[in-house]
Amino acid sequence: MTRTSVSSDAFDVVVIGAGPGGYVAAIRAAQYGLRTAIVERGELGGVCLNWGCIPTKALLHGADTAHAIADAGRYGFDVPAEVGFDMQQLVKFSRSVVSRLVSGVSALLTGNGVEVIRGSAVLSGKGELTVTADGQPIRELQADHIIVATGARPRVLPGITPDGDRIWTSTDALSPKKLPESLVIIGSGAIGIEFASLYGALGTEVTVLEALDRVLPAEDAAVSAAVVRQLRSRGIRCEAGVTVGTVTADGTGVSTTFTVAGGASETIRSEHLLVAAGVVPNTEGLGLAELGVGFERGFIAIDEWCRTGVAGLYAIGDVAGGPCLAHKASHEALICVDHIAGAPGVRQLDRWFVPRCTYSRPQIASIGRTEQQARALGRPIEVGVFDLAANGKALAQGEGIGFVKTIFDAESGELLGAHMVGPEVTELIEGFSIAHGLEATAESLAEIIFPHPSVSEAMHESVLAALGRAIHSMPTTAPTPSQTRTAQLV
Repeated sequence: MTRTSVSSDAFDVVVIGAGPGGYVAAIRAAQYGLRTAIVERGELGGVCLNWGCIPTKALLHGADTAHAIADAGRYGFDVPAEVGFDMQQLVKFSRSVVSRLVSGVSALLTGNGVEVIRGSAVLSGKGELTVTADGQPIRELQADHIIVATGARPRVLPGITPDGDRIWTSTDALSPKKLPESLVIIGSGAIGIEFASLYGALGTEVTVLEALDRVLPAEDAAVSAAVVRQLRSRGIRCEAGVTVGTVTADGTGVSTTFTVAGGASETIRSEHLLVAAGVVPNTEGLGLAELGVGFERGFIAIDEWCRTGVAGLYAIGDVAGGPCLAHKASHEALICVDHIAGAPGVRQLDRWFVPRCTYSRPQIASIGRTEQQARALGRPIEVGVFDLAANGKALAQGEGIGFVKTIFDAESGELLGAHMVGPEVTELIEGFSIAHGLEATAESLAEIIFPHPSVSEAMHESVLAALGRAIHSMPTTAPTPSQTRTAQLV
């Protein structure tokens, strides 16, 4: 067999991985005039674009359409009792969206002068890496700066091995051969709840099992309770405090045995089982340990500028720890490259204030600390809650279930957290992100004019409630300074 010749190249920056962290880092580096290459063994755009954020949102749009059809009678439309549905057509639509965006990423990289190298990268020394394809080395690269952006993959639970047939990962759940009649989901974070909402809306019987004491355990307790109520009202079973026992798959389905805290053992039969229990970083086979790179809970350890302990080596995105979100990866990419280039005024990442969004029905969006986490700071806080049942726009579009909750430091007025449940709150949460970034206080936010009618008015009302100045809801306590105040609809 003829061995492929190996070429050697020197770059200023080489990025490993072309996901939302990697390709953004490469583009920003090229914008600084740095000779840049990006190495990718799979598809440009990474998991987020190909098998995560984007295709799930395309499928969830289909679920929203199903909801609109089912609810059309409220608005005077006569819809047949049985409406045809083709799961493969919905999947085809989602893949077309992905294809278009992948082409866009490719064009952006080419247009910015970034060299795209197809293959797998292994760090062979400081500032050096080897690119292989089909197990054979094809390029030897040198770079002053190497950025690892290899992302993460679905976590596999002991004794539950995904087979792509009956036991799914999130990737499998994006392209089913047909709509399943029943589905058990292990894990109730954003991924689990999005798929529960998706399949439940399309007619699948869904059961969600969560090991921790409540569904959506990372969210504010009020958010968790509100969302669970809505999911259950639509026939989605949600169980928390669950211990999963045996999982057995066969040709017709999956049998899952589990117990809920204080309850008896139960076995549930489903057509498929989806494991949505988080992710693990893609760090294997890169040669990181051989270079002396440090790790924290399996993720690459970095400092505030995304530097590892090895000079000239950086890590961004999921591989460098949570929150494992595409926009966090992209922002870290900018911080990392801006710092490399010596740009002035680079700000460190505040991980508390990376927006967290779940595109379920209802949508969930939050930044900052939950009320429990804010109270743990030991500082006096003010809390405002406004119910969407008193919001004109939400009611006018038949979406009056949800709320906005804001948490402020009672002495300084600093925004400590914001939590939202309701229609398109994933588009609204950025208002609170901007407010925090500009160091707005509760008092300054109270002076902002919000358009009427809009769901965003609930954001203003929540701030007013925290200050004891609620207009469209009644305070539950007298408006005295320096205490927690909540307002609820009367």
